[in-house]
Amino acid sequence: MNGFLKWFFAFMSSLLGGYAMIFSGIGNGVIKIFNIKNYIDIFKEYSRDFSAGSWILAILAILLVIAIHALLIFLIILLIRKYIRFRHSIVSNEDLLEEIAVLQRNVIKMTKEKDEIMAMKVAQIGGGMPAGNGMSFAGMDLDNADAENIQQAAGDDGVLITSERRFSKLFEVDMFYKTYTPPEYDNDLTLSDICDRFRLFACSRMHLFYEVKTIRLFMAGMASTKLIILQGISGTGKTSLPYSFGKFLQHDTTIASVQPSWRDRTELFGYFNEFTKNFNETEVLRRIYDSSYNDDVNLILLDEMNIARIEYYFAEMLSILEMPNPSEWELDLVPNVWSSDPTNLDHGKLRIPQNIWYIGTANNDDSTYAISDKVYDRAQPINLDAKGIAFDAPDTPPINLSFQHLDSLFNEAFEKYPISQENMKKIQQLDLWVIDKLRVAFGNRIIKQMGLFVPVYVACGGDELDGIDYVLATKIFRKFESLNLAMLRDELKELVVYINKSFGKGKMQESIAYLERLQKLF
Repeated sequence: MNGFLKWFFAFMSSLLGGYAMIFSGIGNGVIKIFNIKNYIDIFKEYSRDFSAGSWILAILAILLVIAIHALLIFLIILLIRKYIRFRHSIVSNEDLLEEIAVLQRNVIKMTKEKDEIMAMKVAQIGGGMPAGNGMSFAGMDLDNADAENIQQAAGDDGVLITSERRFSKLFEVDMFYKTYTPPEYDNDLTLSDICDRFRLFACSRMHLFYEVKTIRLFMAGMASTKLIILQGISGTGKTSLPYSFGKFLQHDTTIASVQPSWRDRTELFGYFNEFTKNFNETEVLRRIYDSSYNDDVNLILLDEMNIARIEYYFAEMLSILEMPNPSEWELDLVPNVWSSDPTNLDHGKLRIPQNIWYIGTANNDDSTYAISDKVYDRAQPINLDAKGIAFDAPDTPPINLSFQHLDSLFNEAFEKYPISQENMKKIQQLDLWVIDKLRVAFGNRIIKQMGLFVPVYVACGGDELDGIDYVLATKIFRKFESLNLAMLRDELKELVVYINKSFGKGKMQESIAYLERLQKLF
């Protein structure tokens, strides 16, 4: 035992002695670093041989050493302060988490109390029926209806008989159309007449100046899709074009100013407020519902549409507009049915009528989001890159244009001015060339839209190749921006040569100008 104790004492003495040497060494080092008297003695010993230049260098060396030590002390203090703040934030976060846990427990407790109160209401209404969370009454969820306003339930159809109205704006529309008399429509106009008269109307009445090509593109876009995107630099008339067109048709365009905070469809169509038992209706929802009653051409303007992500707030509508059968274009508003719901609301669903178009304006700058291919493929972009040139026009009154007449003009154009077989063959060959060289395909959707766009553009007074050229530039070649164009300069040059050779030199001006611009940018 004595041998072990002697060993243990010697072992611990050696170990602790090592630690003592470390701390004493650090202490001796600090003392030596800040031993000012020693520095003075050394300076006196060697300064006798200093020349004037040596004195200057010595002073600079002393100042540099002092500055370095001051910086080290500052950094140490800064690190200590950061550590203290970090520890403080950890403690604060722990306190916050604890408070959140307490709040969650309170919410659970309050939810349980609410369920108990609802169970008591159900017992009073249903004659002592057992109730629980999500208990239904006559096929309806009582969490979604005000039990105090329920008078009775009608059979098995699940309709709540109630005197309360949750769609006040849509009810006003119902009341208006009970005594509505349609106007006398100008059904003798051609597409070319509409373009010319709108251009003169915008000039004489609105003091807005548009090239006739811009209006032809706008009309052709309406024929090919229900979503049109007007894009370009500020001040070129993107917002005023659909606004003035609504004035021209004597049915004002509904303007929805998109906000950066828009994250879902409720910003556009509204939502049901469980507390007030009212549906918060938007002007967009009202215009869609209003369009189901009339035969007018209705426009909804989404101003600055890409200031928020379009795929967030417009996602459902993008899916609806893609359905091939228009009878399936329905928007779910509420999950249940009240007896006081609007007339044209079918089991809580709103049918999207065919006589309505959605026009979006888009700027491309640091404050906006890039428009994705998903949106571009479903829309017809129209570039407004230059201000209109002023001209004189006679006073031109607005018109009354019915949707049925406009739709018949579109169908007539489809039959009368289809894309020629020769040009269709060239488009197909161009598609194969682009797939082979650039790995980008046209797609059936774009070919279908081109088949609708070009005939109407021709019927409005345009040229077939110009219409094809515009669709290629805005819907096909725009996709090249996502490629590594710095590595594809030669392919782009070859594509320009191929287009000139296939369609004729100088014919496809929009496409060639766009491709040349891509070469300069990258």
